[in-house]
Amino acid sequence: MAVPPELSKDGYEIQFAANHLGHALLMKLLLPTLLKTAAEPDGDVRVISLSSTGAWFPPKAGIQFDALRTPQELGIGGRSLRYGQSKLANILYAGELAGRYPQLTSLSIHPGIIQTQLVDTQPRMTQMLIKVSAAVQQHGMLPPEEGALNQLWAATARKEDLKNGAFYTPVGQLAKPFKYSQDVELREKLWAWTQKELENYTAFNSYQLKATRSASISSIRKDPLVNENSTSMDF
Repeated sequence: MAVPPELSKDGYEIQFAANHLGHALLMKLLLPTLLKTAAEPDGDVRVISLSSTGAWFPPKAGIQFDALRTPQELGIGGRSLRYGQSKLANILYAGELAGRYPQLTSLSIHPGIIQTQLVDTQPRMTQMLIKVSAAVQQHGMLPPEEGALNQLWAATARKEDLKNGAFYTPVGQLAKPFKYSQDVELREKLWAWTQKELENYTAFNSYQLKATRSASISSIRKDPLVNENSTSMDF
């Protein structure tokens, strides 16, 4: 959270890579299973994205796509701006997922401002700002065990009580719209950019999965116990 400028091993701004792209890749890989499960009788599939009110403070334009392959030096306040950018992406992506796949329930949530080591690692001035924000938003820092309450609510509340694609603050409070959070053009641009960036990773994963499955089947067929005890095998 709010780390110095750095690139991920894949060459992306480190916070955007960790907070958005990694989760987006997991969603993409799981999507066929999620949709299949949602189509079952009484299927209730939920994707809960952990965001933050840090999304209120992204850099200019909300998401600076041209800079996401750089450490994105933003000067004073750059740590928080890059963090806000990644957390805004969580909100926008959850909303776009809900719009494209309404059979899924896709929400983004803010866990609250929690007293953890994430706060302790920040510069002193940033720690002070975080504590002031906590005092204004929620009457002080919350203990770690309370940090799970909003996502637990989102995962277990009655489906009819949820607004698909929305952003919720603790606990179960529909957040008021803020700059960029309802920007449909930005949301669609993020979706398209993300899908394009993930192409190489999903192609590799599919190849790797097929290779692993083929190797497993080959091992089973060579197993003397399998051959001895089975008259036929269908794969």
